[in-house]
Amino acid sequence: MTDEKRVVILGGHGKVALLAAPRLVSAGYRVDSVIRNPAQATDVEAAGGNPVVLDIEDASVDQLAELFAGAAAIVFSAGAGGGSPARTEAVDHVAAVRAMDAAAQAGVERFVIVSYATVGIDLDRVDPADSFYPYVVAKHAADAHLRDTDLDYTILGPGLLTLSPATGSVTIADANGDIAGRKPTREESVTSRDTVAAVIAHVIATGSGSRATVNFYEGSTPIAEAIG
Repeated sequence: MTDEKRVVILGGHGKVALLAAPRLVSAGYRVDSVIRNPAQATDVEAAGGNPVVLDIEDASVDQLAELFAGAAAIVFSAGAGGGSPARTEAVDHVAAVRAMDAAAQAGVERFVIVSYATVGIDLDRVDPADSFYPYVVAKHAADAHLRDTDLDYTILGPGLLTLSPATGSVTIADANGDIAGRKPTREESVTSRDTVAAVIAHVIATGSGSRATVNFYEGSTPIAEAIG
């Protein structure tokens, strides 16, 4: 039986996750925030989440499915954080795919993943020798796998992340991260982490962005209007 009021966030101690948890709690959800380090539990609890200690880099599909069972939605906001290429692949791609498989196994259809706006074109334009390239490959592969599942997914593609407060408004970008057919300036292509958190809460609470990729920056259109 589905618990319509529980969301599981993978990467629960990340900046976006810690901002998303209180927004989801305010929307009436119970939030299980998955963390690797028990020392992070206090921060999770302060954000309103329930800390669940589990290393997703090593967790099996069965372990994840057991955790997911009965949840209304899964949010994958985990990342290796610029670690080694091997760990980037292990967390940003392999663990993400296991989470998708676990959601399907557990019967949890709603799956929201945090990606980034230009991942669709970076595979062809980022130099393979660039230290950023393994991240591009991992995120691109994870997003592609999710699109091939039967899950009710939303892929969120913010721009350059900032620590500014959310304004509640965004600009929607296309599949290449462009605005109205042109490449945005650096100033136009920023997205507050708090805005990402607000969008996560919005798409989960409303079901918006179903089986879609939503690329967005800070802007002037209210979130509820931009992502309907």
